[in-house]
This record gives sequence, C-alpha cells and structure tokens, in this order.
Amino acid sequence: MAISKSKIAVGLLVGGILTVVFGTVLVFVGPIIIDDQIAKNVEINPKNEMSYTMWKDIPVPFFMSVYFFNVLNPQEILNGEKPMVEQRGPYVYSEKRWKDNITFHENYTVSYKEYRQYHFERDMSVGDESDVVTIPNMLVLGAAIMMEKLPYPVRMIISASFKAFKETAFLTKPVGELMWGYDSKLVDFLNNYFPGMLPSTGKFGLFAEFNNSNTGLFTVNTGQDDIRKVHKVDSWNGLKKVDYWRTEQCNMINGTAGQMWPPFMTPESTLPFYSPDACRSMELVYQRPGSVGGVPVYRFVAPTTLFANGTDYAPNEGFCPCRQSGLLNVSSCRQKSPVFISHPHFFNADPFLLSTVLGLSPNEDDHGLFIDIHPETGVPMNVSVRLQLNLYMKAVSGITETGKISEVVMPMIWFGESGYIDGPILKTFHTNLVVMPAMMEYMQYIFISLGLATILGAVILKTQDKRRTQSSTNLTEKQDQMVCYFSKGGAFKHFQKIIKSKPDVRLNRVFVEPQIQICHCAVPFN
Repeated sequence: MAISKSKIAVGLLVGGILTVVFGTVLVFVGPIIIDDQIAKNVEINPKNEMSYTMWKDIPVPFFMSVYFFNVLNPQEILNGEKPMVEQRGPYVYSEKRWKDNITFHENYTVSYKEYRQYHFERDMSVGDESDVVTIPNMLVLGAAIMMEKLPYPVRMIISASFKAFKETAFLTKPVGELMWGYDSKLVDFLNNYFPGMLPSTGKFGLFAEFNNSNTGLFTVNTGQDDIRKVHKVDSWNGLKKVDYWRTEQCNMINGTAGQMWPPFMTPESTLPFYSPDACRSMELVYQRPGSVGGVPVYRFVAPTTLFANGTDYAPNEGFCPCRQSGLLNVSSCRQKSPVFISHPHFFNADPFLLSTVLGLSPNEDDHGLFIDIHPETGVPMNVSVRLQLNLYMKAVSGITETGKISEVVMPMIWFGESGYIDGPILKTFHTNLVVMPAMMEYMQYIFISLGLATILGAVILKTQDKRRTQSSTNLTEKQDQMVCYFSKGGAFKHFQKIIKSKPDVRLNRVFVEPQIQICHCAVPFN
C-alpha cells in the first residue's frame, strides 16, 4: 500500500524538528559535558590514571641550560675598572622530576616532596664540563660584604685567612666543579668558625644543593571538592606563609607549586605560584594567544613589576632593602649572602645596571620568561623559565682581596629551565582537547542544519502535494465526463483517431469487457 506524500511530509517535518531541537540542546549541554569531563580529569585523583601519572612522574622532557659570564678583565676590576664579561654556554642538563612521599588527606589536600636530578647532555652543549671559566669568588667577595660591619681587626683576620687558603677575588675552575661543587679548605674553615654562614657543609658549588634534592614538603589542594582550587598550595614545609620578607603580603604563599594551574582560564587570569628557590610567590600575566602542536594556548609572561623596587612599585617594598628595579634581593633567605636574582642580561631592569657591566645585550626572545598554557585544563604545554644569579660586590676596607672594586651587581650565571609536551602525549592532548570538542561542536551544527534541511524538504513536499490536489480538483470542475461503449471491432479504432485529432479531448482510460470496449473521456465543458 503506497504512502501518501502528505504523510511523508508530516513525518519529515516531525523528524526535522526533533533533529533541530537535539542540535540546539547540544549547543548548550555540550560545553557543560566537556567542562565536567575536564574537571574530573584534572583533579589530583589516583583513579584518573593518565592525569595522575603525569602529575606524579612528569613525563615531559625538561632541560636546564646554563650560561656563565666569563670575566675577561679580573685584574682591571680589582683596580676599579668596569667589569667586562662574555657569555659562555649553553651547558645543558636533562632534568628528571618525580614526586614521592605522596599522602592524601581528608580535607581534599595531598602532600608530597618533589625530587630533581640532573644529567649533563654533551651533544646539546657548547662544550664539556671540563671547560674552564672565570667568575667572581662568592666565598671571598660574598663574605667580604657579610663581614663589612665587623670590627676592622676581625676583617683583617678574615683577609689573612683568605691568603692562607690561597683564595682570591676571582675563581677559575671547570664548569662541572663550579656547578656541582669543589673541595675547599676555606669552606671547612668557615663552617667550623662561622657555622650557618654557608648553605652547605660539604663541597661548595652554585648548584650543589639542587642535584638529587627536593623542593620541600608541599601540600596542595586536589580539587575534588572545588576544581577552582586544584593544585593551589595549602602549605609549604608546614607553613602558610614565610618570614623572609618585611610585609605580610610579600610573605604570603600564593598560587600553585608552579607546574599546573586550575582549569578554565581567561585572558584576565594570572599564573601565581610559589618558588622555594626564589623564596617568594610570583605571578605571571597574560600576553597573547597562540598554539603548540595544534593545541590552543595562552602565553603568560613576567610583568615588568616582578622585580621592580619599592620606589617604582610600592607592593614590592616588602622585598627590600632594594637596589635598582630589575633585581630581587634574596640575601634574607640565603644566609645573608649578597645575592640578587634578575632576568638574564638584566632584561626589563633599570638601564643603569647595563651601564655598569660591559658585554650584556638583553632581548625578550632570548631572555624573557614565559609559560604557554592550555587555558581549558591549566596544563603548561611549553615552558621557559629564565633567571640570572648576580653577586653584589665592592671594595671592603681591611679585606685586601677586594682591592679597589667599584660597587657593582655582577652577573655570574644565568640559567633557563625549559620543557614542552611532545610526541604521544601531545597527540593525546590534541585528540582529547582539540579534535573531540571540535567534533562535538561541529555535530551540534550538523544536526541543526540537517534538521532545517529536513523541515524545508517537508514543506516543499507538502506544497507540491497540495498543488497537485488543487489542480486535480480544478480539472474536475471544468470538465464534463463522457463514457463511450463500443462493441469489439473497428469502431473503437476510428474513435481513437477522432480523439487524437481533438487536443482538447483527453482519453482517460479504457476498460475491456468480454463483448465491448469502454472508454472514459474528459470533454471540455462549453
């Protein structure tokens, strides 16, 4: 039994409306479903096998590139002339990070210690760890500043000790020893007579404390009760705030541990984090959108106020005593050693600092700090954190090793820690965070378009059927009906010829009976 076109049109109309409604519902419900899935995946939960494993044992390759400022004129500096340096590097170390002592708590927090280990990568470096460079001797020049206010006779004794141990103002040693430590009788002497003056009791090196060490006991929020708090630091070494600085605001432990952030970021978001190495919280700001391997990211950079002094940026007054903007005085958390942190080559610093040292050339591409982060998940896709270690030095009376050194903040080394998501992990991210949401978004509009097309088809079909019905009705009204009966023979054939010669007469159908032929004709009504 044939189905009428009218019924087909009604069926298409109903199906089209339902399809449009389904697509419209997806427009509103789809993002909610995606966001809910993201929230479940980014919370710190052992049940989320992939994301938890990535958080626990960071699979992203990290590298630390170290650049030394080789001093070209040490003797002239002792005579009061301006320092001249040349950059030597990079000396690259692969960095492995993992979390241990992981303990979950009932208040939706988790405690852990993160360990780090470095391995020299000769193929990625400019030379070998046996390369020799000359840098300021922190043991001599740093101690001189620290002893500056002691009585003059004590300073003379310190100077005599330097001579006895054959320590001079500048140190020429292999890169590996400067990095990871060297034996020094002076270190043993200082630890015996001035305990706590040095950060370590063994070998003395710029990164001696870093290798095979941890960054302290972090307790962070898991996000299981509130995804907006995930990764945010609850305490560090049991502390809610530190006591290195002069104001409560500067002592606050803000943000995350610097590896991941809460999801659903906007250009108005910032990236706060606490850095144990810098002894303070920092905050990066949005710069621009971008992409990494097809995954959309937001780039966050250090604001110019990050290391500004209290005069140029009042909230930083608590980090003082300050010098020029662009320097962070970390002596308060480094055994009073006159050490300053800055961006490499004094990038974004007071131009005066550049005028005091020859051989520096800052630029954003090489020396800027940035983090490219996927805004929907808070996962960094590309990271480059670059910092410079500087030593404040000058001539100190009574300590003859300092000669006539002019007051200067002297660059020693700068290092960049970088890492990026690549390979299978990047493909997984691209599939789950880009392809799948895009497919869902496309499906929404495909359903809506298909539904609208179906509705349009139903309307067209209904219109055509209505026109045919109306045309048939009009024809019936204008025509008279005539039924002709013919006995079998030539009369019917003769009648057919007549009909064909009359264009306004239509032969509808012919019935054949045993003895007669019946024709039904439509004749114009006059």
